[in-house]
Amino acid sequence: MPLILRCPSKQPLLYRVGLLLTSTISTSPSPSPLKWSQAIKNASSPHKSVQIYTQMHRQSIPVDSFTVLYTLTACTHLHNLPLLRHFHAQILKLGFTSSVYIMSSLLYGYSNECFGDARQLFDEMPERTTITWNTMITGFSRSGNVNKARFLFDEMPNRNIASWSAMIAAYLNTGHQQKGHELFYKMLTDEKLKPDEFTLCTILGGCGHMGTNRTIGFVLGKSIHGFIMRNQWELNVELGTALVDMYAKCGFLKAAIAVFDMIRNPNVISWTALICGAGQHGYVNEARTLFDRMQEVGVKPNELTFTGILSACVHAGLVKEGRAYFNLIEEYGLKPNIHHYGCMVDLFGKAGELEDAYEVIMRMQPEANMKVWGSFLSSCKVQDNFKMAERVIKIVIEMLRPEKDGGVYSLIADLFVMGEKWDDAERIRRLMVNQNVRKARGASFISKGGP
Repeated sequence: MPLILRCPSKQPLLYRVGLLLTSTISTSPSPSPLKWSQAIKNASSPHKSVQIYTQMHRQSIPVDSFTVLYTLTACTHLHNLPLLRHFHAQILKLGFTSSVYIMSSLLYGYSNECFGDARQLFDEMPERTTITWNTMITGFSRSGNVNKARFLFDEMPNRNIASWSAMIAAYLNTGHQQKGHELFYKMLTDEKLKPDEFTLCTILGGCGHMGTNRTIGFVLGKSIHGFIMRNQWELNVELGTALVDMYAKCGFLKAAIAVFDMIRNPNVISWTALICGAGQHGYVNEARTLFDRMQEVGVKPNELTFTGILSACVHAGLVKEGRAYFNLIEEYGLKPNIHHYGCMVDLFGKAGELEDAYEVIMRMQPEANMKVWGSFLSSCKVQDNFKMAERVIKIVIEMLRPEKDGGVYSLIADLFVMGEKWDDAERIRRLMVNQNVRKARGASFISKGGP
């Protein structure tokens, strides 16, 4: 059963495999399995690795565990679920299910493509390693089931620093910052484990997302910074950027800049963290200065950088400057995304330039989502301009979701009242009752980070 992997040319890769083999294989009349295995490992792309394995299979050349492992890694990188399942069948047929390394690698592949398959495989595994448990904890976290992730964490027989990091990340990535930080302290005090760089970067990433508990996040982040300094850790780009992001999101821009200046070669992620943090807390001039410095030193901004600088313009109402930054996006070879368009709708709407906001919505790709529409309608209400709102209300009503868009229902009803469309306003209110629509209290359609 050879592996047939489809490509854009619609031709099975099997037929082109001879043209793509490495010179080690093509010049050898009878290459050893070891040479085939190395060729798969060192292939220039995952596609070519699978091609070499397919040729090996066709020639009935025996495979060893290394060959299977390298090919499985290639299949995982291709993010092709049917191919991964096909190769799983080959693993069963070849009798490699007893290899812990192969099954752990297969579990990782499934966890990225189909977590249901990963769960079934995990339940069927006769032998589990710490790595497999950690993979499942991360998988449950990604699927939003943090309680199941914690159940596995508590059940696993042996935990290492990666296990604690995975569970802490599970809490932080699902909005349970307090529980994540409590588990971090437990790791330090009860288990006496010394955190590694990944753990610290994970914790720092959650410090700036604590909402009303931002002060607690800052204190924790600062203590981690102290730990790094006391232990004389190198402030590399990854760790330095995590500190910059933490200080910037907590509103301590001077501290963020001080750490930033200590990073030897800051990359675009480092610059973006600083710019976004500055804009988020109203340091608009600083954000613009940083953006200019970034360009001067030859660092090319990415999509998130532009989201950050455009959000800063929205915060300060800088319409002219926002237009200029938006036009820069394509000059850098990037394509405006929904966050960039959303920022422009917010910017024009706040400035009362509703016609410009409407034109942005009409030409944006992909099409506007409910946050963008809500922002536009909210601006129409603030500017007391029902005629502009009336252009789009019918479109928005067709997109409404009772379980999520309660605030927009209420906004549309208010706009109808403003336009003295009493019957339409009553119709929307009855619709809200019939569909059990719940109005979101205190909701805002203008997001700091874009739609």
